[in-house]
Amino acid sequence: MKIALFYGSTTCYTEMAAEKIQACIGVETVEIFNIKDVPLSDCLQHDIIIFGISTWDFGELQEDWESSWDDISTLNLEGKIVALFGLGDQQGYGQWFQDALGMLHDQVIPQGASIIGYWPNEGYEFEASKALTEDGDYFVGLSLDDETQYDLSEQRITQWCEQLLDEINDVVSA
Repeated sequence: MKIALFYGSTTCYTEMAAEKIQACIGVETVEIFNIKDVPLSDCLQHDIIIFGISTWDFGELQEDWESSWDDISTLNLEGKIVALFGLGDQQGYGQWFQDALGMLHDQVIPQGASIIGYWPNEGYEFEASKALTEDGDYFVGLSLDDETQYDLSEQRITQWCEQLLDEINDVVSA
């Protein structure tokens, strides 16, 4: 089983999270791609994909994702398993916490992927987020805040990776 992890990173925090996810699942299992250097369409060569994005300022997309945004609608993700993770600042930008994660989810869903990796919103303090599920109980992917909750990121990544492997196994064996 090979997993492709595509991310965009301006300040290296998303890249560092991608590397931690790779280390947690296994460097032999997860291959990392920076969307600044690799076309997003390369994800179609893989059956299991993780996308990593950060939210900037007032709910804006990270610049590399913004440059590739229109490419998402051209991806046929039918039969693909996709998980998402995002980085944001819940105290500094609490009205837009993880908005880019939610926007990415909304772009990926119509492409036909099986989405896994929803993450509980417990332990966060923010005003609003486009990354919440309809019931508001979950984020649409792993939510990291390396600005104000850096000390929780390692544990959250470990738990999420274990969750992902279980969910991948469930989807594959179904």
